[in-house]
Amino acid sequence: MSTASAWSVALLGMEGTLIEVEAAIGGGLPRTVLVGLPDAALYEARDRCRAAVAGAGLSWPNQLLTINLTPASLPKAGSHYDLAIVSAVLAASGVVPHAIAASSVLVGELGLDGRVREVQGVLPALLAARDAGFEAAIVPARQVAEAELVAGLRVLGVSCLADLIEVLHGRPVLGGAYANEPPTVQPPDYAPDLADVRGQPDACWALEVAAAGGHHLFLHGAPGVGKSMLAERLPGLLPDLNNAEALEVSAIHSLVGRPLNGGLIRRPPYSNPHHNASMAAMVGGGARVARPGAISIAHRGVLFLDEVPEFSARVLDALRTPLETGKVTIARSASQVCYPARFQLVMAANPCPCGMLGVPGANCTCTPMSVRRYNERLSGPMLDRVDIHHRLLPSRLGLADAPAGESSKKVAERVRLARERQAERLMGTPWQLNGEIPGAELRRLPRARGMSLLDDAVRSGRLSARGVDKVLRLAWTLADLDGKDRITRVQLASALGLRHDGWRCAA
Repeated sequence: MSTASAWSVALLGMEGTLIEVEAAIGGGLPRTVLVGLPDAALYEARDRCRAAVAGAGLSWPNQLLTINLTPASLPKAGSHYDLAIVSAVLAASGVVPHAIAASSVLVGELGLDGRVREVQGVLPALLAARDAGFEAAIVPARQVAEAELVAGLRVLGVSCLADLIEVLHGRPVLGGAYANEPPTVQPPDYAPDLADVRGQPDACWALEVAAAGGHHLFLHGAPGVGKSMLAERLPGLLPDLNNAEALEVSAIHSLVGRPLNGGLIRRPPYSNPHHNASMAAMVGGGARVARPGAISIAHRGVLFLDEVPEFSARVLDALRTPLETGKVTIARSASQVCYPARFQLVMAANPCPCGMLGVPGANCTCTPMSVRRYNERLSGPMLDRVDIHHRLLPSRLGLADAPAGESSKKVAERVRLARERQAERLMGTPWQLNGEIPGAELRRLPRARGMSLLDDAVRSGRLSARGVDKVLRLAWTLADLDGKDRITRVQLASALGLRHDGWRCAA
């Protein structure tokens, strides 16, 4: 019996586990057996790899071929094991040497014509390989730029099976039939400017406060007043991600198949799921191994829920825990995965189904019962987790008369300075922004002047215990924007105004 092995990576959420792909030839009738808990896409690798080998002019073993994926108890999913399977089989057949296949991590899918196709999750897979002590990786040629984001690994790109054979022999790749194909490059993102928003200075200010402290925001008002425009401009007010954050965000986007040929993702991401999104689409899901959902794609960025009352109540309630913890855990019968999900939530809603309730000069056609049902689609606990509630009224000025607002660049500079003050105050703690500080730690900061305002709001039922913490976080952000080292009564009063839930009051 002839045996050989190669290495690949199984991804369970963001965590990668090294998989040894063993191939043994001999001992029975000609057939190929694949064991080690493969899913359907991986089980079909037998036929893909056989066809690719035949297309390259080589012969598939004409004996019993057993391919084992170790550890056998770990569920394995995806088509990225193809390169490792073929390398182990060719090494066991004596076509290529054993050494390089046994000391490198291989990630890539094979086409029937021998082409090596792009796969998802190259970045987190190679991060796991590097941490396990591997020094070389073989990946699809189009994903070399993504693989090279992992420092400390020697990356070899292959575009076809002939290239793979050359690499496994230790020879330079001369260029396969598909080597000159251009890589998949995502078009550059358009960054809308806050100066485009006219006639809503209070809403722009609320957006600035949200950006400065990492606070969640609820915008409500009649259709066409600028709710979506404001939400789209929030990412432009946020600073670039640092190296650790960019690597984490890029790893998530690699898992969902976003090209990273331009390098690490440095700008905060923006996720805008449709209101008919399912639970799996929002929080993540899948048959055996759960994939990231919209809230993880928005990690370190902005999640915008437009027409939020139209979302399923189950979907909205599933956001409660991620809003508090910054992560989401998805359990399946065979596995449990955890994805980071620390995002800024921006919700937008109309005041009623027709959108005209409380609008000066407009006539609402909704019945009181339909307005009540519409309002009840957002639960009290969900609204209580949102820091800023702002009602937008139609501007009384025409678009030609309304003054242009400040540019995103100018506002972003104030946001940057406010965040620097927060970072200095929170130095030595796990938190960076006011919106992240837990209540117990919040009360250890210097006591605010004018706390009687909050006591009165609690006694009148306007604030819950969680709401008090939210107001204090907002007040600290307002103090940071004002360049103050202590919270005054002015900041507390302004923070209370930002917490006022006028959406239900209007109903």
